[in-house]
Amino acid sequence: MAVLGESVRYSLRNLRARRARSFLTILSIFVGIATIFVFVSFGWGLFDYVDSLTTGSSADKVIIQTRGTGAPGLDDTFQLTEEDFKAIRGVGGVYDVTGASFTVAEVKKSKEKRFNFIVGYDPRNLMLFEISDIEILEGRQLSSGETKKAILGYNYRIADKIFSKPILLNENIEIQGEKVRVVGFLESVGSPPDDAQVYVTKDYLADLYPKTDETYSWIIARVDINNMERVIKDIERAVRKSRGLEEGKEDFFVQSFEELISSFSGALNIIIAFVILIALISVIVSAVNTANTMITSVLERTKEIGVIKSIGARNSEILKIFLFESSALGFLAGFLGVIFGLIVTSAISLILDGQGFGFLSPYYSWTLFIGGILFATITGAVSGVVPALRASKINIVDSLRYE
Repeated sequence: MAVLGESVRYSLRNLRARRARSFLTILSIFVGIATIFVFVSFGWGLFDYVDSLTTGSSADKVIIQTRGTGAPGLDDTFQLTEEDFKAIRGVGGVYDVTGASFTVAEVKKSKEKRFNFIVGYDPRNLMLFEISDIEILEGRQLSSGETKKAILGYNYRIADKIFSKPILLNENIEIQGEKVRVVGFLESVGSPPDDAQVYVTKDYLADLYPKTDETYSWIIARVDINNMERVIKDIERAVRKSRGLEEGKEDFFVQSFEELISSFSGALNIIIAFVILIALISVIVSAVNTANTMITSVLERTKEIGVIKSIGARNSEILKIFLFESSALGFLAGFLGVIFGLIVTSAISLILDGQGFGFLSPYYSWTLFIGGILFATITGAVSGVVPALRASKINIVDSLRYE
């Protein structure tokens, strides 16, 4: 035990004696570990957010919308109709149906004017809000047929997000030149466009925009989740018949919320894998640098190794000394890397949250912290294997003659 303790002290003294080289070696591993920590924590957080959506109240929903050339509300070339709505409602396995219309409205407070999306929905059916799993944060929901009342997205409550001053509950704003009282605010979605939307009843939207009467940008259906694929095909068939379209020439599409999230997750997987690949290349480069450092250390200490062997040190002890040194460099780099990664992700999270992207938050776990440190330590240890073996096999006579 005393021999092991002395070997550790000897290794640490050598690392301190070569501070500049040790620092550069630690820095090379540190950068790779910090990069991996940042992207894995944000990727993990985003996957956690996506998983919460897919396992929530949105899992049994499908969205039917037209194939326009722009976003709903910006392109009204094609619209879903009341006939489409009735056709969907009549499909077996469809339990509930509601519709929503989107368009762009002029929203005004005092002398400030903004153009944001306004959404008309049926307050008797709140599936539109269930999709994003958001509820009323302050105030109340609208009542069916209610006019000149509105619910606002979360960002209207915050100064300098949309208007210079926050809008208060029961305060009046102007929508398309009409005075409207704010009766509620929604929870944050975490997306600036969504958190800037205005919600009114479908009837009131039709008063403001007559073209939206009996038309829908989206139709949302709650369906039999155990027969989702069959129900989607039946909905497609029913809407084709309603619109007089041939199969393959649809001007609409039906997408389950799970499919929407899956396509998003697929793209996310590719991006994160690419970024982690770059980070791993950085770690490989740092591993090569660590190996180079240890080889140089062996060459510089050849005579010293001979002296240690001459007083009774075995090859295995020499091997352990150099493996410990490379592992210690990796451990220190990993520890500093995850701490720096924590600081960076926390700062980025605050910035993103301030910009309205609250859903882009990092996820922390002991697995990530311990895994990052362990990965760096193993990287350092593996990098030092060849130099350590070389050091352990040095001939005593040759090493004592080495200049």
